[in-house]
Amino acid sequence: MNFGEQIKNIRKKEKLTQEQFAIRLNVSRQAVSNWENNKNLPDIGMLILISNVFHISLDALIKGDDQMNNMTEKVIQDGSETKKARYNMITSIIGGVLFLIGVMLFIIKGLSVEYIDAQGILHENFFLIPLGFASIFCGLILFITIGWRVILSHFRTKEE
Repeated sequence: MNFGEQIKNIRKKEKLTQEQFAIRLNVSRQAVSNWENNKNLPDIGMLILISNVFHISLDALIKGDDQMNNMTEKVIQDGSETKKARYNMITSIIGGVLFLIGVMLFIIKGLSVEYIDAQGILHENFFLIPLGFASIFCGLILFITIGWRVILSHFRTKEE
């Protein structure tokens, strides 16, 4: 019995529709449908919730029988991939913000008034140029790093 059949059996044993099952778990009906059709798997937190709500041990829910032993590894792998995707998203946002800050610093420098006062002292915002370059450089480094990580992980998964 695969995981989808296991979820469907639990739902039918409780005499619930997919919608009712989803409401009890605070997920969408589509999520339940995807689980039952083995399109994707719930994360470990959701497995614990299913175990608690329907009073079934995690061993019985996850392992079920010999065919489901592979599901445990897939759940762990899916959780790891979710963390990597979240890390990549946050890093990309930080890189984008740094890049925009750099561009804004150059715009502010271009719009700022530079003048020489009566004593012959030049007044300008010279510090904006290195700050702008540093921000753009850091933003680009983050983008390039994330890009390479994604490309390398893509090739690693194709090799496996």
